[in-house]
Amino acid sequence: MFKRLKIFQKGSGTSPYIWSILSFLPFYFIFQSSSTVEMIVGIILTVLFFVSLRFAFISNNWPVYLWSFALITISTTMTILFQFVYFAFYIAYYNGHIKKRGAFITLYVIHLVATTISINYNIVLKDELFLSQLPFIIIIWISVILLPFNIYNKKKQEELEVKLKDANDRISELVKQEERQRIARDLHDTLGQKLSLIGLKSDLAQKLVFKNPEQARSEMTDVQQTARTALKEVRKMVSSMRGTRLSEEIILVKQILKAAQIELISEPELKLTNVSLFLENILSMCMKEAVTNIVKHSHASTCHIRVEQTADDVRLFIQDDGVGFEEETSLGKGSGLLGMRERLEFVNGTLEVVNDHGTTLIMKIPNHIRQREKEELK
Repeated sequence: MFKRLKIFQKGSGTSPYIWSILSFLPFYFIFQSSSTVEMIVGIILTVLFFVSLRFAFISNNWPVYLWSFALITISTTMTILFQFVYFAFYIAYYNGHIKKRGAFITLYVIHLVATTISINYNIVLKDELFLSQLPFIIIIWISVILLPFNIYNKKKQEELEVKLKDANDRISELVKQEERQRIARDLHDTLGQKLSLIGLKSDLAQKLVFKNPEQARSEMTDVQQTARTALKEVRKMVSSMRGTRLSEEIILVKQILKAAQIELISEPELKLTNVSLFLENILSMCMKEAVTNIVKHSHASTCHIRVEQTADDVRLFIQDDGVGFEEETSLGKGSGLLGMRERLEFVNGTLEVVNDHGTTLIMKIPNHIRQREKEELK
């Protein structure tokens, strides 16, 4: 099969060809003049217009005003002398690319006033050539009004999108750094103590191997058991990093509470809608830590767990009927409150502790889904 001839470039549409037609159009109006001098003036003005337009696009600061006034002057002159108003469309397109709002508004107003005056001047003179193209002139005048704002707002939106992308990239890097710190902290907490214990017991066994072989054998057995426990905890930690839903975590919570002879009162299924795995995993880890505290410290007989989800946030309530505690004196004593609070604050969440006939933990996380959060857990 023969390949079709591509008239238009891919992605460019008809824009380049419209601009090409408009670029040759002024010569049609110039050659309508009967005077050779007027033709020469028209050609010179046309060349100067495109040269000024080129310099206007590559200039910054005060030269923007200089070249813009030159363009507006040439456009007004061409409209009055040759009834060619279409240069105003070029200027409207250029005005939309001016970045500074003050310069944009100033040049927009000056250009609109100048174009309106020149159009009305030709209408008053009732020039036949000018009136014959009146529908197109109206379109150009409307373009002078609307096109600059359309392009200006589009440029501002593109700048905001670039800034938003940069901010999201930075947030992504911060998330990665925070995740590395969290993994390092969990590894330190999980392995630090046990590896130190293994080192101490190995040294002791080495010293006792000839003096007291039985005790040395006992120490090595402890080393073996400690190593197995450390390996188990590492596997558990890696598993938790993959992300756990509340509905999955509640199954393990039931087993823990049942083994501790604590009655669990909860909803049949703790299911959340439109919540990312990242956020739900944080709630799951906090719930696991809270239940561990209940089993270890509360002396409770019942535990209530419920979830409330609104359009703005997700709230997890964990309540027990135990002895309670003072939050201020428990942050640094292994209660896990500090770790829970750090995890929640990382996603702009909060932790509230209520001591009233036991302890109630209220964990709240904003219910925002971020695509980047989902990608971080893949």
